[in-house]
Amino acid sequence: MDRSAAIERLAARLIDAGARADWELLECAVRELAPQLQALAAHGAWSARERAAHARLRAAHDGAASAAAAAAAQLEAQLGEMRDNKEGWMAYALAGELESGSTPR
Repeated sequence: MDRSAAIERLAARLIDAGARADWELLECAVRELAPQLQALAAHGAWSARERAAHARLRAAHDGAASAAAAAAAQLEAQLGEMRDNKEGWMAYALAGELESGSTPR
């Protein structure tokens, strides 16, 4: 039984989720990865073709992890910028309220 196609499908799912920045799908794919690989491994030793597919799966996993880390870093930077500008935004909002004649809450 050649398991290469099944391994390639696992890799494609990781690649697709990472490329679309679908973090929920990526989490699900990663969570299911170990049990699926264990089930495939239960069928005996890996052939050379299957080992090559497994190497592509590992690369896909590494790429998805890098995409998630880059997105997390970008989000952290955005949150830091928002935190740094919080006082300015509050002053701007307060000035707008005062100009329109409304009172701050």
